[in-house]
Amino acid sequence: MENFVDFVRSLYKTDEFIPLHEPRFWGNEKKYVADCIDSTFVSSVGKYVDRFEQMVAEYSGAKYAIATVNGTAALHIALLLAGVKNNDEVITQPLTFIATANAINYCNAKSVFVDVDKENMGLSAEKLIEFLNEFAEMKDDGFCYNKTSKRRIKACVPMHTFGHPVKIDEIKKVCDKYNIVLIEDSAESPGSKYKGKHTGTFGELGILSFNGNKTITTGGGGMILTDNEDLAKLAKHITTTGKIPHKWEYVHDMTAYNYRMPNLNAALGCAQLEQLDDFIDKKRKLFDLYGDFFKNSEIHLFKEPENCFSNYWLQTVILQDRAERDKFLAYTNSKGIMTRPIWQLLNKSEMYSNAQCADLSNSQWFEDRAVNIPSSVIKGL
Repeated sequence: MENFVDFVRSLYKTDEFIPLHEPRFWGNEKKYVADCIDSTFVSSVGKYVDRFEQMVAEYSGAKYAIATVNGTAALHIALLLAGVKNNDEVITQPLTFIATANAINYCNAKSVFVDVDKENMGLSAEKLIEFLNEFAEMKDDGFCYNKTSKRRIKACVPMHTFGHPVKIDEIKKVCDKYNIVLIEDSAESPGSKYKGKHTGTFGELGILSFNGNKTITTGGGGMILTDNEDLAKLAKHITTTGKIPHKWEYVHDMTAYNYRMPNLNAALGCAQLEQLDDFIDKKRKLFDLYGDFFKNSEIHLFKEPENCFSNYWLQTVILQDRAERDKFLAYTNSKGIMTRPIWQLLNKSEMYSNAQCADLSNSQWFEDRAVNIPSSVIKGL
């Protein structure tokens, strides 16, 4: 562990505190933000919001991209657009940031937790099939229902953990068979691809996050991705308080949300997106450097799965067990090197402790062993 601390300090060339992941502002950020301020359009209307949406759509390959204040808001709206209603069920993974389940709860729906794959830390297509074969039934209304709870299973939300894509094509096949709407939680995977296609573009809807700790940031921000024109129009409408466009009248036709991304944040996002490919290239080189360091170690560095191109948002190591994990966390943090465990499984949170769970052995295995290590982009790589 001493060698690891020395190695990280040699990478980042500092004796000061080294954070887990901090943003890099090496491009046009100040120029675009200053231009936004000079325009006085710093709220949810302005040229940078439109530009950022266009840039993200072009970059991801989605037909439409709708900017939101954060990734959680994007997921909340995506669930509503998918038709998730009160007392519906949404299948997701327990190994994810709590925002995934929170957004489901905002819709008064119920989370159902299915295990992850060991090769990608994301929702397992195989485990999803097993769960649905045991608990799902199709009814005459064309929807899938849970035989135990009697609730409709309306959507499925896999999450691409730390930027590593899940087997999303297989999950999509399962969802299509059971008429379950697929919504990709791609909050952590801007720039990641599965079989050459950008994450967030396989399902009916996908979301991205641009929080301050992500690969690229708008300070706070998110994006809804879809190829469905009607859903895209509704997404923009419902995130803009349901206001009917008019030169001066204030007329609203639905209960909606004030979820639009401010122009000021979008200005930052435009500059960041211009650098995303370079950031990812440097992150992948950082992975190689860590890989060389851990080559003959008992600590395993997590690698992108087969058929995947990962943005390597956070570098992850796998320790032997929870005791070794805790020793590693305690030592590195005591030396000013920020490391973090993976999330506590969501089914252990008080709010979701009553959720239906399949066997979660793989998820528990990761909770006991996975640690994120410093992953900020290094300029010289």
